[in-house]
Amino acid sequence: MLSLEDKFRMLGVDSAPGQEVNAHGIPDGIVGECLEGTRVDFSHGDVDAFTPIPGSLDLFVAGFEEGAPQAYTEYRGRMSLREYLAGKLAEFSGAPVAAGTELIVTPGTQGALFLAMGAAIMPGDKVVVIEPDYFANRKLVTFFGGELVPVGLDYFGCEGERAGIDLAGLERAFAEGARLLIFSNPNNPTGAVYTREELVSIAELAQRYGVRVICDELYSRQIFDDREFVHLRSLGILDPELLVTIIGPSKTESMSGFRLGVAYGSPSWILRMEKLQAIVSLRAAGYCQAVIPAWFSEPEGWMTERVAAHQRIRDDLVALFRAMPGVRVRVTEGGSYIFPTLPELTLPLKDFVAALRLQANVVVTPGTEFGPQFTSSVRLNFSQDHDAAVDAVRRMGVLIDRYRA
Repeated sequence: MLSLEDKFRMLGVDSAPGQEVNAHGIPDGIVGECLEGTRVDFSHGDVDAFTPIPGSLDLFVAGFEEGAPQAYTEYRGRMSLREYLAGKLAEFSGAPVAAGTELIVTPGTQGALFLAMGAAIMPGDKVVVIEPDYFANRKLVTFFGGELVPVGLDYFGCEGERAGIDLAGLERAFAEGARLLIFSNPNNPTGAVYTREELVSIAELAQRYGVRVICDELYSRQIFDDREFVHLRSLGILDPELLVTIIGPSKTESMSGFRLGVAYGSPSWILRMEKLQAIVSLRAAGYCQAVIPAWFSEPEGWMTERVAAHQRIRDDLVALFRAMPGVRVRVTEGGSYIFPTLPELTLPLKDFVAALRLQANVVVTPGTEFGPQFTSSVRLNFSQDHDAAVDAVRRMGVLIDRYRA
C-alpha cells in the first residue's frame, strides 16, 4: 500500500504548465552561451497572442453586477446556462443532451476530469490509459487507488491513416477486467485524431465488456485540413450510462482564465460528480459561469480564422522540426500540440528541458509526463505568437545540435 507521502509524490507538479518558475539550479553538462530571443512558454497557450472570445469580459461584469443569483448557482451550474449549453452541445456532438440530468459545469476541464474519475474509480479497479495521453490521467488513476493498464498509441506508424490505438491490446485489457477507459480525442500530446472506424471499435468493445469511458474532447473544435471529427457519443453504439464526455472553452477559445469545463453524459455518473463537486469546490465560480453564452456563439468567421491561424503555426513548426536531423514529428491533426521525438543527446531529457529554459528561453513539457517510456520526446503547445514560436523552435534546433550525442 502506498504511503501518504508516496501517493502525493506521484502527483509531481514540477513539469506541469506554469511550474517552471519554481525550477532552480543548473544541471551538470550544460555548456555554451545563452541564445537571445523572446521567452516562449510552450507548456501552455498564450492568451495574449490568442485572446478570449469577444464579449466575454462584458458577460463576466454583468454576472458580477447581478450579484447573488449568479454567485450562488446550483452545484451543477446555473440552470439557464446549462439549458444553453445542452442545446449547443447537442448540435455540436450529434446527440441530445438533457440539461437537468446529463450536464455539469465544473472548475475547468481539469476539474471535470477529477470529478469524472473520482465518481468512477474504486480502489483496485483496473483503468485503461493510452500512452501517450494527457499527463493527469495516469496520476489521477493512481491517486484514486486504481491500477494503471496502459494501451499503446502507434502515432508514428499510423500517421495519415488513423490515430493508431492498439485495439487488440484494448480488448485484452477489457477482457482481463478493466472497468474504465480514459482517452483524449484529439490526442494530447500528439495531436492525432481518432478515425470513425477506430471509435466504432472502441465503442463496440466497451459495450461488449461493459466498460465505462471518459472521452476528453477539449480540442474537438480545432481540427485541421478538413479532417472528419467524430464524437464517440454520436455513434449510438455505447450505452449512454457508460459514457461521459468532457469539453470546455479554455483552449481554442482562450478562456482558460475563467476556469470553466463541462462534463455531459450518463445521468447517474453526473449525479455522483455533482455530489463530489459539492464537497470539493461547491460549483464552478459563479461569476465566471456568466461568460458561458459567449462560447459557441462567437462572431461569424471568428472560429474559422482562429483555427486557420493555428494551422499556419503548425505548418511552420512541423517544417522546422522535420528539417532537423534525427527529429521525428507527426503532423498535428487537431489541437495545439506537437510531440517531437529528439535524437540521442548528451543530456538526459530532464536536463535538456532545463537547458532549453536556461539557455534558449524556451519552456517545453518533457515527454515522460505522458508515459515513462517517452524519454526522448517533448510537448509544445503552439498556441503562441507566430513569429515568436518560429524563432523559439529555431533556438531549440541550435541546442539540439549543441547537445547531440
